[in-house]
Amino acid sequence: MIAFDCHRARLGRSAALAALLALGSVLAGCAGMSDSVSTAFADPAKYDLYDCKQLESERKSLASRSAELQGLMAKAETGTGGVVVAELAYRNDYVAVRGQSELAEEAWRRNKCQETPPPPPAPVAKGAKPGRSATRPARHAKPVAPVSTLPKDGSTY
Repeated sequence: MIAFDCHRARLGRSAALAALLALGSVLAGCAGMSDSVSTAFADPAKYDLYDCKQLESERKSLASRSAELQGLMAKAETGTGGVVVAELAYRNDYVAVRGQSELAEEAWRRNKCQETPPPPPAPVAKGAKPGRSATRPARHAKPVAPVSTLPKDGSTY
């Protein structure tokens, strides 16, 4: 009877160890999957009808969102249990944004789009001092009184 209990305890430990190894391999497989399946979370035809101007603004917004999510993930990883929080809270959004970015870049190349140059600096008006805006009011200007919405006869609403 005692030998039977020892054998049962060994089997229980072996089963627990096997389950932990299987869980670890599954989780390791999921960690590598996010890099290769990022376009699975994005619509492949979303950017087919976009013109270059629309693609440019979309690419900029996706890049800023991606950078924001990376920052949030890095910030979350600094705390206790932060890696788990970062994975649960931000990884799916990050993978989806990255997939959309790849598709937007592909449409950008396919349409042979080019970046628009930044606008030239605004010319300075004659007589204006450099560094001062021409539309800015002078310091001695009288403040404008707010317009009242109350009835003129003194009654209340």
